[in-house]
Amino acid sequence: MVSRIDRKKVVETALCLLNETGLEGLTLRRIAKDLNVQAPALYWHFKNKQELLDEMATEMFRRMVWPRLLETGPERDGPGHTWRDALLDSCRGLRRGLLTYRDGGKVFSGTRMTDESYAPPTETFLRRLTAAGFTPHQAVRAWWTAYNFTIGLVIEEQSVHPDPGEPDGRDPAYDLGDRNRRLGERYPLAALAGYEMFGDMEAGFEAGLRIIVAGIEATAGDAAEG
Repeated sequence: MVSRIDRKKVVETALCLLNETGLEGLTLRRIAKDLNVQAPALYWHFKNKQELLDEMATEMFRRMVWPRLLETGPERDGPGHTWRDALLDSCRGLRRGLLTYRDGGKVFSGTRMTDESYAPPTETFLRRLTAAGFTPHQAVRAWWTAYNFTIGLVIEEQSVHPDPGEPDGRDPAYDLGDRNRRLGERYPLAALAGYEMFGDMEAGFEAGLRIIVAGIEATAGDAAEG
């Protein structure tokens, strides 16, 4: 029975099921049912669900657009493509990739890569920043800050729009009209905040990302020129 499946097949099945069940509903038993095997057969490949999530996150990473964009190096778009553009492109690609999976942000957050596929694009990206004048410490801190902002926002975004197949669908708990009716008279600023935080999520992402880029530029001082 074990020979009928391998790690890759388990992960592929789990990623397909993720969009149907969400993270909470994704169990080894459910995966085994879709593979037409008994649940214990999966333990030959993964000791527990966390090991499976680690492998799922690694496979998600491999499939994402942003590593392929970064691998082409600092000359990708010519002299006009600055470190700012590279950072924006990377975070946008990361967000797009995670949004193709239900609870993609939650799956990706807190997991560990199971191989070194992250290393080449990371190295290329950090080289681009150091070539622009960042110290290695500044380069890592810049990317890590933008990366964590992106992951956190995707988690929030997927709470508002949980189904990747219906990007315009909204969880009723985030009904902005209802929020405004409840809060608007007594707490007008809190009501307004809802439209900013849970309204146009892409616009909020872009605005926040540019704030981060501006902050990186300000704190790096004269170091970052390109």
